Amino acid sequence: MLVNLFELFITFFKIGIFTFGGGYAMIPLITEEVLNKGWLEKDQLIDFIAIAESTPGAFAVNISTFIGYNQESILGALFATIGVAMPSLIIIIVIAKLFHKFSENKYVIGFLNGAKPVIVGVIFSVGIDFLLSSVFKIKEITHIREIIFDWKTILIFVIVFSLTRIKERLHPILIVLISGLLGYILFGIF
Repeated sequence: MLVNLFELFITFFKIGIFTFGGGYAMIPLITEEVLNKGWLEKDQLIDFIAIAESTPGAFAVNISTFIGYNQESILGALFATIGVAMPSLIIIIVIAKLFHKFSENKYVIGFLNGAKPVIVGVIFSVGIDFLLSSVFKIKEITHIREIIFDWKTILIFVIVFSLTRIKERLHPILIVLISGLLGYILFGIF
């Protein structure tokens, strides 16, 4: 158990320290680590991501807490959560202390300007991967001929996507509630 707790801490510390751009940018690293360690199956991870995104609080804290709890109950949740939060805490303290030196440093500014498009690309890549595996049920991009179309999931996707295009400022909470209601109706009733 102690080894598993230490592994949870180290894994989420690594995720926390090597991720720039917030919670969504963490998804590829979380996916890689969690699936390779066999902690969750891909469908379970997608469910955890949906829950972590739709519950109050920071995504990184929520997802690490859920995965840690799934592995080692309360202590696992605690170790994983502390692991993912500690790098940010340390970095923020250092930046706050040295803000004036960092804020106008051309190397820091260059690094941040270079990191922005990469973060967008990583988030886009994860979105495409989840779209293919959740909506079209493609497990691997090489197995396209084995696509299983789930009409209920596709219908929810089309409705929610259409709502976000019709009304640009649709509140994210409303989108989550509409998606949940549609899921409940389509998967619970039919």
